[in-house]
Amino acid sequence: MSQQPVLTPNKTIKTPGYAWVVLFSIYLATLAAPLSQSKVSPVLPILRDTFGLDYYWAGWLISIFSVMGFVLALPAGFILQKIGIKITGLISVGSLVVGSILGAMADGAFLLYFSRFIEGTGMGLIMVAAPAAISIWFPAEKRGLPMGLWASSVGVGIIAAMNLAPKLVEAYNWQAVWWACAAFSAIAFVLFGILFRMPKEDEIRQLSEQPAQDTSEGKPVSLTRAMANSSLWMVAIAFGMYNLTVMAWNGLYPDFLHTERGYSLNDAGFITSLLMMTGIFAGPIGGFISDRIGSRKKMIVIPYILLAVLFLFPFTVTGWMIPAVMILAGIMVGIIAPVILAAVPEIMKNPATIGIGMGVAALCQNLGMFIGPALFGTLLEISTWAIAGYLMIPLCLVGIITAWTAKIR
Repeated sequence: MSQQPVLTPNKTIKTPGYAWVVLFSIYLATLAAPLSQSKVSPVLPILRDTFGLDYYWAGWLISIFSVMGFVLALPAGFILQKIGIKITGLISVGSLVVGSILGAMADGAFLLYFSRFIEGTGMGLIMVAAPAAISIWFPAEKRGLPMGLWASSVGVGIIAAMNLAPKLVEAYNWQAVWWACAAFSAIAFVLFGILFRMPKEDEIRQLSEQPAQDTSEGKPVSLTRAMANSSLWMVAIAFGMYNLTVMAWNGLYPDFLHTERGYSLNDAGFITSLLMMTGIFAGPIGGFISDRIGSRKKMIVIPYILLAVLFLFPFTVTGWMIPAVMILAGIMVGIIAPVILAAVPEIMKNPATIGIGMGVAALCQNLGMFIGPALFGTLLEISTWAIAGYLMIPLCLVGIITAWTAKIR
């Protein structure tokens, strides 16, 4: 396999002004997905009581969201080729609207679980469509910053869910959280439909000197050739392990703080959200630094190592150390994801295969998000919180090794 080309600044390549409008529309569409995904965690004690769930099934209530994510991940790359980014995005956000409405109407555990399954379709599609859109609208050497800004939508969604859901439950009931997510997703659906479009001919000329058809969505690609890239799989596995460990921690931490440390639901949600509060600032900064130093690998591996070390602490520390650990972890978490996603289009090189590359990354991402909370909930049934946290460290090491062996700049 050939080495990745070193990207050097090209003064003739400019970012079209409308790219930032597109980024805004993608941001809102993506924000609806983690908002829906994370609404369970801050109200999990109430849901466990309401539906009679133990930690095993509570973990699955979080994890099942990601089932359609990894089922659709690879097909999503081809869906982009067939129906385009815009229609894919609309289907994604529409699924979040429908799923949230079904969940709000659930009078039993079965319908609640099924609604999470439907919502997961939204995450599975948007996490492929959005990075592909950014790679089309922004030149490679300027992609780290917009990718970091876009990736912060995940953190913002989690922060909003962790802090607003307990307040909605206090004021109304747990169903109000689901109705609020449905309303936001509907707004995102409308704005994405109005604002998103593909680059025009003059904008394509701004982006590169390549022929316009190189960025077309309908060009047939070779699945075998696109997926025979070992570096793509190494980076995707690193991304999967990242999502597995972070979702295991973040997904059940409000319950830990509430049941083991005596925090209220509001305080437990706020402290857990500190991880993502820090991450939304660290992501764009990490992407910018990655662009400046010309290295994706360093900005993945170094934060990953520090994240692994931090798993020694979240379930053992008390007092002020709890928010301190969450803030430190947020810096690492915020950097890793956008830099990995910025590396994928560079690994694929051919714009026509970017969707497939993002599909592989999304496959491992959603598989990690699916396994993480369910695995952690299972570990809690047979061990302690601290031991379950320690067992995340070997999984981080797998991510570190695979990222280090990938041929990325």
